[in-house]
Amino acid sequence: MTAAASLTASGARLGSGLRGFFDWWGAGLAQWLPARLRAVLAARGDRLLLVPQGDELLLQRWHEGQVRELTALPLPLPSDRDALDGVLREPLAELPRWLLLPAAQGLRRPLNLPAATRDRLRAVLGFEIERQTPFAADAVLYDGRLLGERADGSLQVELVVVPRQRFDAVGARLGGLGARLAGIDLADGEGRALGVNLLAPAQRFLRRDPWRWLNLGLGLVALLALVLGLHQLLANRRAAAVELQATIARRQTQAQGISAARQRVVDSVEGETFLRALRSGRPASVEVMEALAQRIPEGTYLEKLSIEGNQLTMIGLSNQAAALVGQLEGAPQWTSAALSGALQADPRSRLDRFTMVAQLAKLGAPAAAPAAPAPAAAGEEAGDAR
Repeated sequence: MTAAASLTASGARLGSGLRGFFDWWGAGLAQWLPARLRAVLAARGDRLLLVPQGDELLLQRWHEGQVRELTALPLPLPSDRDALDGVLREPLAELPRWLLLPAAQGLRRPLNLPAATRDRLRAVLGFEIERQTPFAADAVLYDGRLLGERADGSLQVELVVVPRQRFDAVGARLGGLGARLAGIDLADGEGRALGVNLLAPAQRFLRRDPWRWLNLGLGLVALLALVLGLHQLLANRRAAAVELQATIARRQTQAQGISAARQRVVDSVEGETFLRALRSGRPASVEVMEALAQRIPEGTYLEKLSIEGNQLTMIGLSNQAAALVGQLEGAPQWTSAALSGALQADPRSRLDRFTMVAQLAKLGAPAAAPAAPAPAAAGEEAGDAR
């Protein structure tokens, strides 16, 4: 397995769970970026390899599985300062520093472990050290890498162990660099890194990001801007809702006014229709007065003439009041003419005061058709004719 594949497997092991998801997601998003920008971002994963060879310390840059020689420093290095100050320029001086030990310094053992140990592989391997190697667990630097997965679901794992005494011998020659190591790796038979980190997590040097506080401040500003933007959006939506409610209230008031006006128009039309039907169902007042003027005899005077509903009322004086009923009968404008009450003599005019009522006739009522003669009667009439 190549060093790049080993690093990928180790990254998959270390990045299990939520961190592994974000790593996978970030790698997927990076594929959409331009090649130049991807190269800049990829440089953040580069390493500065420290390879001891005899009396020299080789400095190499690891980038995506490729190694480039930089320079060499004589051993041992001074312990009172950082031996790389002034040797490397930015950004090489800021790369994480990894010690790459020769393959002969370590011990490798293949193991088969249950699949459940994937998320806590390093802790499980800590219990396998004394069983698989002749060393005690506290006397070695160790780590493991995932080689693959078997058909039955178990994991193929390799346990990598370096005795602590051998590391201490190399670390003593590194001087001040020994305290600034981000990791310790072991070379394979071809001199390439296996992709493990033998250094305990608590002993790994983490370089502080100089832009950390600025990025944190920018993140807080972005978060504040997002909250304010969402608050403004919510305020706009609320204002729009209030305006919409006011508009609906105005439209509702207008609709109620239009509905009331429409109802008044409907009532007026219905009233007019009713009056027209009422008027068309009885004779007009002018027709009634004209008919009265033609039938009332001389010597008769009307003091009051009123039409209430279908009733015609006449009050007046006449010298022949008793004959008025016969004279008013047969008019098509009214029926059932009759005197109401007794006649009263008026001493001043020496005429009789009368009150007469009649029922207005209903127009449009079909007249009663004469009855047709019975067949027998028709036969008798025919016999008489003979």
